[in-house]
Amino acid sequence: MECVVLAAGEGKRMRPLTAKRPKVMLPLANLPMMEHLVIAARDAGIARFTFVVGYGEREIRQHFGDGSALGITISYSPQRHQSGTADALNAARNNVSGPFILLNGDMIVKSDEIRSICSRQPPCMGVYTTDHPEDYGVVLEDAGKIVSLEEKSKNPKSNRINAGIYLFDPGIFTFIDTVRPSLRGELELTDALAEYIRKRELSAYHLSYWLDVGHPWDMLDANAALMGDMTGFNKGTIEDGVTIKGPVAIDEGSVIRSGTYIEGPCCIGKDCRIGPHAYIRGATSIGDECHIGHCTEIKNSIIMEKTKIPHFNYIGDSVIGSGCNFGAGTKIANLRHDHATIRVAGNDTRRKKFGAVIGDNVRFGINCSVNVGTVIGSNAKFSPSTYIEGQIGENSFIR
Repeated sequence: MECVVLAAGEGKRMRPLTAKRPKVMLPLANLPMMEHLVIAARDAGIARFTFVVGYGEREIRQHFGDGSALGITISYSPQRHQSGTADALNAARNNVSGPFILLNGDMIVKSDEIRSICSRQPPCMGVYTTDHPEDYGVVLEDAGKIVSLEEKSKNPKSNRINAGIYLFDPGIFTFIDTVRPSLRGELELTDALAEYIRKRELSAYHLSYWLDVGHPWDMLDANAALMGDMTGFNKGTIEDGVTIKGPVAIDEGSVIRSGTYIEGPCCIGKDCRIGPHAYIRGATSIGDECHIGHCTEIKNSIIMEKTKIPHFNYIGDSVIGSGCNFGAGTKIANLRHDHATIRVAGNDTRRKKFGAVIGDNVRFGINCSVNVGTVIGSNAKFSPSTYIEGQIGENSFIR
């Protein structure tokens, strides 16, 4: 069995986090999200991979290389213009020699699910049940065969959706050749499936576990899920007077200073300085070379590499980019007074607790206050005691 992973897109809904990296390289539990997917496929017994790359492909190639570090073989197929999912799969055409599994690179799925769908006869589509099907392609079935596939219907006819996992053989490329641009001007893979559906040849495989990482707040659920079964370890230095509860992974060169209290699950990358007297709560991942300092509390958040949160700060339920610096006393709110779900740029997160999405290299003066649902573009700067809410553009300077 071979595997094709679609990883060419920018992930515009993830802005500003994708300003300098492709979506699939955003970190979850201190690994790029696509690496978790590739490991799951490898553990299901797949050894030959083709990555369809485009936006930010250099970062993907540099990280994964030829795959030998993961015990697999990787080929790369560039998609020079992001013209839709059918066009993306077509880019891998010459690397496919037999039955293959096709995976969108921005989801989390377990290896046993991949193994099970690979045991089916192609063509087959992974299907998942959700409480918000209007956000996806909605599937109707009859006797295990897919009879209808409708993209993002305002009035979905079922709660079953296309999960972006497929088992194909090279025959799919015959149908891709017939696809014409959609109303969005893209070549859609779902249009290539129309003939399979008409002939009732496309079977459904029901996934019991699947996470879509479509928005920044989805990263928090995926981050927590991936750390749920982790085993703690310590490759760094833990000073006397540190309290650790639950599984906590501390990588090489990191120092946890006296008085710090850490509740797992938690991942701390390489060469970090934590404390003294910091409080890190569960489902938090901290990237390499970060500084979490005196009397700072972080809860259920993703902190990317080289970010400094040094004195009297609070960050909850937030995604923070790389190279940021928080002035002393700067805090992020994460709960509305009316306990309503939090909206970000007009989108309902379906979360009662969510803080902010902060791009790379953002600078805060002392005592800044960031309201719930705020999005801050990369390289923004804020003067001391600034109140921040809504959407702040890249390179902004707020006095």
